[in-house]
Amino acid sequence: MSEPLRLGIAGLGTVGVGVVRIVRKQAEMLTARTGRRITISAVSARTRDKDRGVPITDYAWEDDPVALATRDDVDVFVELMGGADGPAKAATEAALKAGKDVVTANKAMLAVNGQALAELAEAQGRQIRYEAAVAGGIPVIKSLLEGLAGNEFTRVMGVMNGTCNYILTRMQSAGLPYETVFEEANQLGYLEADPELDVGGIDAGHKLAILASIAFGTRVAFDAMELEGIGRITIDDIRQAADMGYRIKLLGVSRMTGRGLEQRMSPCLVPAASPLGQLEGGTNMVVIEGDSVGQIVLRGAGAGEGPTASAVMGDVCDIARGSRLPVFGQPAAGLTDAQPAASATPAAFYLRMALQDKPGALAKIATVLGDHGISINRMRQYDHEAQTAPVLIVTHRCVRADLDAAMKAMTATGVVEGDPVALRIEEV
Repeated sequence: MSEPLRLGIAGLGTVGVGVVRIVRKQAEMLTARTGRRITISAVSARTRDKDRGVPITDYAWEDDPVALATRDDVDVFVELMGGADGPAKAATEAALKAGKDVVTANKAMLAVNGQALAELAEAQGRQIRYEAAVAGGIPVIKSLLEGLAGNEFTRVMGVMNGTCNYILTRMQSAGLPYETVFEEANQLGYLEADPELDVGGIDAGHKLAILASIAFGTRVAFDAMELEGIGRITIDDIRQAADMGYRIKLLGVSRMTGRGLEQRMSPCLVPAASPLGQLEGGTNMVVIEGDSVGQIVLRGAGAGEGPTASAVMGDVCDIARGSRLPVFGQPAAGLTDAQPAASATPAAFYLRMALQDKPGALAKIATVLGDHGISINRMRQYDHEAQTAPVLIVTHRCVRADLDAAMKAMTATGVVEGDPVALRIEEV
C-alpha cells in the first residue's frame, strides 16, 4: 500500500471538526476507496484549549497556520479559516510554494484571488480543490469539471445562500415581514457575523463567480458581478408574486452572451411549480444547462458540519487517488478576461411602486414605460387607505437598462412616492 496521505487542518470550527470526525470514524472505508491511509498530522486554530467534541491532542498543534502549511509531515493543507486575504491566503500560498496540495472551503479567497492562486498552484505542479466552497455538500464543482466536461455550458444558475432562502420561504409560510424574520434568523445563528455577506448577496456572489469561471473558461471576476440583496423585499412582494404563480428567490445567474459574460446575484421571481420555486428552507440548488446534456438540477444541503466536511473529504480522496486537474478546469494561463455584460438578456420584470392617489397618475406611468419601449403585460392596483396607491406591473420582455431609465423617468413625474422596485422574472 502507498504511503499515507497526511493532512494539516487550519481552522477547527464547524467544518474542521466535521473533517476530523470523518477521518477518525471512516478510516477503513477511506483507505478502501482511495488505496491510501488518510491521517491528520497537525492542526491549527485560534484557540487551543477548547472542547470541540473531538480529541485533537493526538495531533501536533501549530499556532501559526503558515507554519502548519509548511510542515514536513503535511502533504495536503486543508484551509478552513475563511477570509479573502490575511492568514488564509498567506498560508495557502506558503503551502503551494512548499509543494503541498490544498483543499479549501474558502469561496471569498477564490472569488477574489483565484486567478493568482491558480497560476501559483499550476506553476508548482500542485492542486487546489474547493468543492466545499460552493453549495456545501452538493458536488457542483465536480459536475462542471468532470462529469459534464463534454458540454458547452449555456447557463448556470441557482440558490446558493441557505440563509436568504430560509428568510424568503419563512416570510411566505408565516406571513411575517422581512425585519422580523431577519431577527429570527439572527437569533438562530444563521447569519454571518457581518449579515450583509448573506442578505446582501455577497456570499452567494462569491460562489457564482467561481462557477462562472469554470463554466465559461474565464478568469474569476467577482468585481464585475451585479449584486442586489433581499433587504427591499416586502411581505407584499411575497404575496403578490404568489398571486401570479411565482416565488421570490435570491437567484444567481451566469451566461455567456454576444455582448459578454452576464453575472448577477439578485432577487428574482421564478415559477412556483419549478424546482427552484419549490426549494424550501436552507437548502441549496444549482441548475446547469449544457448543449449536450440539456438541463440538470442539483439539490442538497448548502452548509453545516456534515455536508461541507463531506465535500472537503471528497477532494481529499481525489488527491489520495492521484487525480490531477487544472484549478478551474483548464490551464490558468488560458483563461480569458471576460467582457462584463450588464443584464444583457431581455426578460419580463415585476415592477412595484406607490402612486399618489390622484387622477392621471397611472396614465403618466404607462406613458413613461411606452416612451422607453416597454410594454405592459399585467397590471394591478390594490385597495388602500393611505394617500398612495400600491400598483403592480408585470412587463413584457425588455432590457434592464431600458427599465432602469424608465424608473428614473418615473420618479421625475412627481406621482411616485419613494423608489420603484423591479425584480426580474427568470425563465427556468
